[in-house]
Amino acid sequence: MAYFAICIFLSAFLLFQVQPMIGRYILPWFGGTPAVWSTVMLFFQVLLTGGYAYANWLIRPGRRREVVHLVLLGISAALMIVLGLTWRSPITPSAAWKPAADVFPVWEIFKLLVVSVGLPYFLLSSNSPLMQAWFHRRFPARTAYRLYALSNIGSFLALISYPVLIEPYLRLSEQGWMWSALYLVYAGLAGYGALRALRGEPAAGPDEAPAAPSQAAPRPEGRLYLLWILLAATASILLLAVTSHITQEVAVIPFLWVLPLTIYLLTFILAFSGEGWYSRQAFLVLMFIAAVLYGWALVSAATLSILTQIAIYAFILFVGCMVCHGELYRLRPHPAHLTSFYLMVSIGGALGGIFINFAAPFLFEGYWEMPLGFVLCWLLFLAVTLARPQPVRRRALFLLNNVLMLSGLLIAGALAFQYIRADLRGSLYAERNFYGVVRVRLAGEEGGPLDRTILIHGITIHGAQFLDPPRRDQPTMYFSETSGAGVALRAYPRRPEGLRVGVLGLGIGTLAAYGQPGDVFRFYEINPAVISLAEGQGGYFTFLQDSPATIEIVPGDARLSLEAELTGGGSQAYDLLALDVFSSDSIPVHLLDREAFELYLQHLQPEGMLLVHISNRHLDLVPVVWTLADHFGLSIVLIDDPGGRPAVSRSLWALLARDPALLDLPAIQARAMPMEGYTTSIRLWTDDYSNLFQILK
Repeated sequence: MAYFAICIFLSAFLLFQVQPMIGRYILPWFGGTPAVWSTVMLFFQVLLTGGYAYANWLIRPGRRREVVHLVLLGISAALMIVLGLTWRSPITPSAAWKPAADVFPVWEIFKLLVVSVGLPYFLLSSNSPLMQAWFHRRFPARTAYRLYALSNIGSFLALISYPVLIEPYLRLSEQGWMWSALYLVYAGLAGYGALRALRGEPAAGPDEAPAAPSQAAPRPEGRLYLLWILLAATASILLLAVTSHITQEVAVIPFLWVLPLTIYLLTFILAFSGEGWYSRQAFLVLMFIAAVLYGWALVSAATLSILTQIAIYAFILFVGCMVCHGELYRLRPHPAHLTSFYLMVSIGGALGGIFINFAAPFLFEGYWEMPLGFVLCWLLFLAVTLARPQPVRRRALFLLNNVLMLSGLLIAGALAFQYIRADLRGSLYAERNFYGVVRVRLAGEEGGPLDRTILIHGITIHGAQFLDPPRRDQPTMYFSETSGAGVALRAYPRRPEGLRVGVLGLGIGTLAAYGQPGDVFRFYEINPAVISLAEGQGGYFTFLQDSPATIEIVPGDARLSLEAELTGGGSQAYDLLALDVFSSDSIPVHLLDREAFELYLQHLQPEGMLLVHISNRHLDLVPVVWTLADHFGLSIVLIDDPGGRPAVSRSLWALLARDPALLDLPAIQARAMPMEGYTTSIRLWTDDYSNLFQILK
């Protein structure tokens, strides 16, 4: 018994420890967008399905299939050793594997994951159902489903330990070596079990006596296979939908990606630990409460605190997944068919991921899968209740159950309808792609006329332009003339040949309003929908068209583009380089670390100035930028613009320069917050290390 428990726990721990680790590693290569995490999860869901199918094939009698398992384990171990000699760690690809700046991200992410962790993850995925099948073969009178709960406990501990114990203290290369060493231990344990199975001996140990042979179990009905898939797919849809919602529409904080997956796994643990954790009656009441809270969160989103919203959506996910996984456990087959059961569950999970990542972006103009997934959960709850009703002794309780079920379904349906209708009505234009949902809307001061068009990505306004022709060239939002960027662009000494300005992040091109004849403004932008709108699609924004400066746009990830330019043609020799790259409300971490700043300085003239937009509702980015300035010996000042005027928002900019005289210009000093005497204890961020917990406000 101990052998099975240790092997299953270790494989589950490694399965879910590698997901945030490799996701964190490749995140900078694809713009730092939350969609990277969804794509990573989809890849692992698909590979998990492959592992379960492989386990289902492996336990079939005859042909000594355990030999295949032994060979694959040996190949994976040898491959890990070879890669460890060429990469920084056996599972962290070298810089040579970085994608081109403008490639389609999904397939590139899949390619990287296949090469780095594909085979080990495939074998780890097969281990839990395989070990449970061997356990049932050895002990047919004992349930193997508790081992599945143990597997989910290992996964759960892996997820909660990563952001708290692993990421803050170990570099990514160190994490990769630690994971690889543990994988080799697993490969040895799994190989031992395969040898015992191959020899026809007990896989556990010689001290455990065999039990009586099991009786033949009937094959489950066809409709059960469909219900297994649908229940698992709905839980997967809820998981990914809630993840997208809280990381793009509530708070764009990367480690929040782990929270929904942790809740999802917790429901698996509770549901498969025994029926005591799941009561259909109790969760019917909780589902109704979740529907009411969901309506409250949607109506009061502007006034509810971030923590309250996250708590509500976490509760909805927990209740919805407990219903799906609790009903899955109720519908479980005889252990003789457990590998088929797990295969259907994994297929359902993969189908949910495929729907979210591939179907939803083409079918929906916004993130509608959250309300629609909640409706689907209610429909399935109703279906399994009708298909497998439980006896209710009291008529009043029977009527109450029916009222709650129908009322909850109607509330969920009404919320979905209202959410989608409001999304469609409120937008002049909406487009969804890999990088999120971009909307164009009309806006104005509270109680006043709609006098401007705005660009919204997630929960953040990325630019505004007045409709009135005399004011259309007026810089707005975080780029007004009193903002740090505006002050720096106005104060910087002019050159006869004009200024060369680089801008990381296009938005609607507001900074082009500062351009003068002879200037060159070169924008870097990863989102093709943003580029089209800024260039004039639909006639909503005209900053680029109206600017007297020469405008250049470089599509693709800004950092990858800058690296390619440096390698291909040398430095861009910018006079000013502005960093305004936001994924909704968060600057991607890979643009605020040592390697990124080293790249910026190579593209900056010796007397150039670096402008960093660090306005953020959730993170205090001042210590991050200060440590970078200190490391590179740069002078730094902050300019905090309170905003408060029409179409002007509060903004915080950091101005950095090699030459301190640039920051001593009167116009800058009149607005500057000097940082003499400032200090911080946080470590310098690098590609190998960052810690968002330390800078939470």
